[in-house]
Amino acid sequence: MMFRKVMFQSHSDLWSSDLNKVLQREIHLARNIQTTLLNGDMPQISSGEVSGISIPARLIGGDYFDFYSLPNGKIRIIIGDVMGKGIPAAMLMILTRGAFRSASEATRGPGDTLTSMNNAMYKDLRKLKSFVTVFCADWDPLTGTLVYANAGHCLPVIIRSNFEADEPPKLKGVMLGGLPAQSYNEQEVILKEEDLVFFYTDGIIEANNPEGEMFRLERLIELLVHNSFRKPTEIETIVTEAINAFTEGLPQKDDITMVILKIGKENSEIASFNSPMISP
Repeated sequence: MMFRKVMFQSHSDLWSSDLNKVLQREIHLARNIQTTLLNGDMPQISSGEVSGISIPARLIGGDYFDFYSLPNGKIRIIIGDVMGKGIPAAMLMILTRGAFRSASEATRGPGDTLTSMNNAMYKDLRKLKSFVTVFCADWDPLTGTLVYANAGHCLPVIIRSNFEADEPPKLKGVMLGGLPAQSYNEQEVILKEEDLVFFYTDGIIEANNPEGEMFRLERLIELLVHNSFRKPTEIETIVTEAINAFTEGLPQKDDITMVILKIGKENSEIASFNSPMISP
């Protein structure tokens, strides 16, 4: 009896080991799919530079960002945060991306896009007891106008060319999945040469140090003011390193995502970089 019991445990352990290997392969496959989607085709723009980075709290995450050229010459930028972390959040992130791309093809401005997204996603998000915060903006390189709509997300930080922070006009909106039949309004702000716009998810300002203090918006603004003259990809690194130094090696609790738009002169550059996946 003892021998048979040991043999049964051995087969069970072997089966569990094989299952873990399968799950690990599928998680890594999901990670590759997410990374591919966050690194889409690179549009060509004039008079500016834009870059994005996402660092999940787990192997895969629920934050989402995207930017691409519209037929009218504008650049559409979107950043979103799905409730939760890990595989469930990543699945909803894929749903969000699909709804956004479909809505962008069928609608005009950011407000109409978020309205269509909420209409398409509301029932599914209610069934799943989840929601998504989204900020969507269209930047016109010719006029310098940034038109935006907000579904419960953080407003971006604007650093002007004189190294002063400027708060964009406030605009509230219900998160996607929060209420049915919502209509999202728009606001706009004029951007000028050398201005910087920093879009982000709350994983940045809510990062905690060992004493329980949060990174906070004020610290982020100060960091951006002192580094707004740099290239977007350099600012990504500076912000990421500042958060790592602040948290002193504590496990990352929430996904961290940022998109940086820098208004330039003539030459343009656009880049998307999804950082190495960081596990807690």
